[in-house]
Amino acid sequence: YNVVVANVTEPSNFFHLLRRQLAWPFRKPLIVMSPKSLLRHPKVMSPISEFTKGGFREILADDFATPGKTKRVLLCSGKIYYDLKEEQLKSSRKDVAIVRIEQLFPFPETQLDDELARFKKAEVFWIQEEPANMGYWAFVLRTYLNTPMKLISRKPSASPATGYHKLHDEEQKDIINKAFDI
Repeated sequence: YNVVVANVTEPSNFFHLLRRQLAWPFRKPLIVMSPKSLLRHPKVMSPISEFTKGGFREILADDFATPGKTKRVLLCSGKIYYDLKEEQLKSSRKDVAIVRIEQLFPFPETQLDDELARFKKAEVFWIQEEPANMGYWAFVLRTYLNTPMKLISRKPSASPATGYHKLHDEEQKDIINKAFDI
């Protein structure tokens, strides 16, 4: 527990992460894994009120899904959330909850347990856009043993990218379709 690793997806949460880092009475390295593309993504915005209230949230809960009727919980970290959210809103899927893991290390087990308790009968999936043998999946699988979960990602590969934008878009669409069981 001598380092903090985060993959932040909201400007206000990033602001509070930096504030927390400075407010701690001790020093600990902070590694932020967020991609630069989130800086210019049109949907990555926070209202001013979120900057002035609250603090850093290790996980961000889904406020769209209906807890009693949820069949699937999609755990993710990073920019894939915005693709998942777009599909959830487009198809009005209140039976699929999307939970973002903003802090990966130390892993927020207690907060995630509390969130998953809202969706008792739902099947849990880890969604990532990286190939199955890369990304956070192996770490989450070894670290979070409280809930069985399945992986939805690209097939294992020696390279993190396909090299073709068209193929990348097709694979991304396939991940989203599998996540929503389309």
